[in-house]
Amino acid sequence: MYSSVVVCSSSNSIVEFLSLNQLDIEKNITMNTEPNFCDCLCSVLMSRRNKRKRKRMAEKLTDIELTGIILEETKPRTLGGDPSSVLLQEDDIETGRGTLRVAVQGDRSKAAIITYHDIGLNHVTNFQGFFSYGDMQPILRHFCVYHINAPGQHDGALPLMQRQEIGDPKAPVSNQETGDTVGLTPQLNMNTEPHDDPAMPLVKGADKRYHFPSMDELSEMILPVLQFYGIKHFIGFGMGAGANILTRFALNHPEKVDALALVNCTASVSGWTEWGWQKLNTWYLKSGSMTGFTEDYLLWHWFGQKTVDQNYDLVRMYRDTMKHINPHNLALFIESYTKRTALAVHRDLPKLGVKSTPGKNTGARALDCDVLLMAGDNSPHLDAMVDMNSRIDPSKTSWMKISDCGGMPLEEAPEKVCDAFRLFLQGLGYVPFMSQTKIMESRSAASRASLLGAGGGGRGSITGTTHQTPVVQEQEAEC
Repeated sequence: MYSSVVVCSSSNSIVEFLSLNQLDIEKNITMNTEPNFCDCLCSVLMSRRNKRKRKRMAEKLTDIELTGIILEETKPRTLGGDPSSVLLQEDDIETGRGTLRVAVQGDRSKAAIITYHDIGLNHVTNFQGFFSYGDMQPILRHFCVYHINAPGQHDGALPLMQRQEIGDPKAPVSNQETGDTVGLTPQLNMNTEPHDDPAMPLVKGADKRYHFPSMDELSEMILPVLQFYGIKHFIGFGMGAGANILTRFALNHPEKVDALALVNCTASVSGWTEWGWQKLNTWYLKSGSMTGFTEDYLLWHWFGQKTVDQNYDLVRMYRDTMKHINPHNLALFIESYTKRTALAVHRDLPKLGVKSTPGKNTGARALDCDVLLMAGDNSPHLDAMVDMNSRIDPSKTSWMKISDCGGMPLEEAPEKVCDAFRLFLQGLGYVPFMSQTKIMESRSAASRASLLGAGGGGRGSITGTTHQTPVVQEQEAEC
């Protein structure tokens, strides 16, 4: 680097520049002709000045852009939020085949929606995010949601290991004057023989293992819930195993079901591949631990492989929720679902030239209610849903395949499910005056509230407020 003075004879001018790189002179200045020398020298000086000018402007812009920015650590996605955002009443309802925990969300004087969850989930992990979603709030003003948990599947559930023996200090005792058993259903007495009913006591020496209800028995356990809350009819909303249970109930009690919204419902028995995977899962779970093998299978069962590979945040959240599942109870539920029988439901279409009467086809029955079938286009249960759609009367079925979605559209595409569910309800005569404009206005108001700091955070949370343990006989509710 050096200073230099150059004299140009043609213009008799002196051009002085400081700190000129010798390499720039050799590249840009040629001494063949005097005019070329001046032009090259001026271009070098202008390039230097432009570089310094751009550098100063970049420094000023950087200072402006970084002003007022506060760095915060990213928080992982969770199912929780403001504890006061959604308030539920939780009841433990005793039935003849076990205890059901039911969470009630909304005004009980409104029309009823009953939900049932999939294997490995409960009402919190399966439905909390969806029913706390902003677009669902205008719809929920017209309904009361009853979330049913299968026996032993709620958070903090104790293992379904043994039943009480007669003679045990904690066992129910009989009234010596009347002979009635205190704390049991009226049909029981002290001369009970060994049986498979988990709600009944066992005599000494009898089998003390808990016999988890079958899929048909789980569907019949909905009747005591209807009796306890005084529900005459309802709209069912189920996913996976829960959708199968609600469909069985609708086939056996069509007068009590107005409509069904089913996600990933399977109408056939389990295949050999599913049976093999589930057999390994139950073996691991009964050992008392949640292994990585079982976690990977449940994530695939819920979401499908594409979502597991791409949506890391959602998958990590559900992987954390598995820590709250009782492994032994989950193994019993999986066993019951794997041993399911095929749904005896078929569409009864008249053949050419032959009159057909609904319900007269080889013992198969048809669903009398309207049905909304939903599945993601990347769902591992898509073929099962297509088979389910082929079994139902097309005049009463709405089939929706959600694009860019895996096996859990309630979490992956809640806005699409909300729109489909709203239109389905309007087709049944519910919420007739609710339009997409009102949904958008509600969404905008919620966004403004969150920006102003009035929102709680997330999609909301569910907290139990009361726990009751009523005893309800398992018989058909007169409601």
